[in-house]
Amino acid sequence: MAIFEFHAKDATGKYVTGEVEAESESEARVKIRAQRLIPVKIAPQGKLGAKDRGRKPKPSELAKVKPKELQVFTRQFSVLIGAGVPIVQSLEAMMGSARSPSLNAILDSVITSVKSGRPLAEAMKPYPQAFDSMYTNLVSAGEEGGVLDTILIRLAEYIEKSVKLKGKVKGAMTYPAVIVFVSVIVISAIMTFVIPSFVGMFAESGQELPGLTVMVINLSDMFVKFWYLIVAVIVGSPIGFLMYYKTEEGRKAVDPILLKIPILGELILKGSIARFSRTLATMLTAGVRIMESIDIAASVSGSTVMEKILSRSKDSIGRGRTISEVFRNEPIIPDMVAQMISVGEATGNLDIMLEKIADFYEDEVDATADALTSIIEPMLMVVLGGVIAVLVVAMYLPIFNLAGAVGG
Repeated sequence: MAIFEFHAKDATGKYVTGEVEAESESEARVKIRAQRLIPVKIAPQGKLGAKDRGRKPKPSELAKVKPKELQVFTRQFSVLIGAGVPIVQSLEAMMGSARSPSLNAILDSVITSVKSGRPLAEAMKPYPQAFDSMYTNLVSAGEEGGVLDTILIRLAEYIEKSVKLKGKVKGAMTYPAVIVFVSVIVISAIMTFVIPSFVGMFAESGQELPGLTVMVINLSDMFVKFWYLIVAVIVGSPIGFLMYYKTEEGRKAVDPILLKIPILGELILKGSIARFSRTLATMLTAGVRIMESIDIAASVSGSTVMEKILSRSKDSIGRGRTISEVFRNEPIIPDMVAQMISVGEATGNLDIMLEKIADFYEDEVDATADALTSIIEPMLMVVLGGVIAVLVVAMYLPIFNLAGAVGG
């Protein structure tokens, strides 16, 4: 039997800590519930940090909830609400070892807020690690309209499709990046360890070396003497780029360049169109105001270029015009998108048209990602093979010249 420490909440909402003896965490959880306590965090004795004992964690201390976990939680929540289970009991039923400590702590705080009389959406807002502005706005619309279970089902479907789309785009971009990174390492290893072994042999021969060989040897010397700088560049460059790209300035500078790259730019644009269309359609279907919906759609589009276009669309609506008018004047927006949005606006079915746009471009992302992979792979292999071939020729040219001189 092991001793488990726990952080729990009693029927009055007070936070308590204690210990329980059990064979496993699951058994410990059952014993804690038997004491009419709601377990928030359980860990083997000595593993529960001091900062977790006896106090409610601050929102800033909680880790981000993974989209997959949020999608599962949302779908289960919708089932319980649809079955008529009250909100508080539904949330309490979903707290447990299957959830991450962060989500458990967030749900615990949400339950406390709801019990105190706050609406569910308001209780969720302090925790953007799990519930972003789109999530809370849709939940608010569901509460006001009495269709919370339906909204939660839509949210679960949206999160699932969003995760799949992001994974496809990231996968297509990651593959060539990994190949390039590995290629650089292989070439660096050849320059650092293989080329120097030829230098001594060439020195003994006393012959004049071809220009290509001299150039490669000089590069190899640089790799040997400044290997630490080269390693720093190889490792630091992608890290530095990602850190810069995470800043607002970096995204504004890099996004327009990425969109101009053949195939890759097309993939990013299609993914962005699919994301904003799906988001805007989901928000409008739930009855969220169009201005607020556009703001949220812009924030999740994944491209600062698309954010600017959507911002101009919002300004256009404020002046009594339409979204399609702005889209028609944007060179990067396909004509089909502007035309379908125009039809949706004219017929009052904008949400339906946006859903169709999202479905179409999600399929396009799949096709473009496959095309990118099939084109990049042979191109990178040719480039890598060409570089290695040049290194091999540079090293063997003196040997061929020496053999020719001996034969003569």
